[in-house]
Amino acid sequence: MKTTIYNKLVRDHIPVIIESSGKKAVCETITNNEDYLKLLKDKLLEEMNEFLESGDVAELADMGEVMHALLEYKGVSVETFQRIRLEKLEKRGGFKNRILLREVIEE
Repeated sequence: MKTTIYNKLVRDHIPVIIESSGKKAVCETITNNEDYLKLLKDKLLEEMNEFLESGDVAELADMGEVMHALLEYKGVSVETFQRIRLEKLEKRGGFKNRILLREVIEE
């Protein structure tokens, strides 16, 4: 019998998917808010690293799902998040112009 240890946050249907393949998924529900927040942050980093390695847009979708979970955890609606994003876009711009800041010289 082979056991692989993960200890990571997974999407809600993953245990069922694992068990439908004939394997046994050992899971628990995270009830401690600090643990949940840490696991969400870890998951965001995991998905970001997977995107950086593969360039696959599906990994950005996974990052988006984690971001939605973080917003829900923080009690921030998607609409509020979008408003904040648009305000920053208006004040500071986006990345369409591909500007690389090389240095700032103070005199």
